Amino acid sequence: MTDATSPALILASASPRRAELLKQIGVSHRIVPAEIDETPAAGEAIEDCVQRLARSKALQVQRRFPSLHVLGADTVVVVDELMFGKARDRAEGLEMLRRLSGRSHQVLSAVALASGQKLHQGLSRSVVRFRSLSEQECAAYWDSGEPQDKAGAYAIQGRAALFIEYLSGSYSGVMGLPLYETGQLLRAAGIA
Repeated sequence: MTDATSPALILASASPRRAELLKQIGVSHRIVPAEIDETPAAGEAIEDCVQRLARSKALQVQRRFPSLHVLGADTVVVVDELMFGKARDRAEGLEMLRRLSGRSHQVLSAVALASGQKLHQGLSRSVVRFRSLSEQECAAYWDSGEPQDKAGAYAIQGRAALFIEYLSGSYSGVMGLPLYETGQLLRAAGIA
């Protein structure tokens, strides 16, 4: 248990969305972004990759702060058995949006909490369906700047909400931090 004056945990992420979600549920935290290689390992299953990345982020930051709780997270979009992380550039972002247009895709969002010698993980799996998008809509959306640092090149909490016909699963997981799974990990570690 932490005292009332110190943050309950460290968030191993620079994502303002993850920080906002923790704030939404009343968890004080300090941001210390992890710096890891997010390249999938050869032959690695997508589900294994997203969980490994969340775990690696938590453990890397915990090495710097071994007495604190550290939360890592990773989110990917999956369509046609392909994993979409953040688009490298406009061309890749537009291709992602084209691939998502008029179809359903999965969003996998993993969380890992390193606490002392223990590491606990959770995984959220959501299904999102986009309506059909025109080339002009994709270009205008990319050029808005909103999707440029988001998995799958879209932000459900922003303008892309207009594209979504259907969501089954965790809204917060699609944003990047599944709050149900996160809450389970925090409770297990004694963080209110």
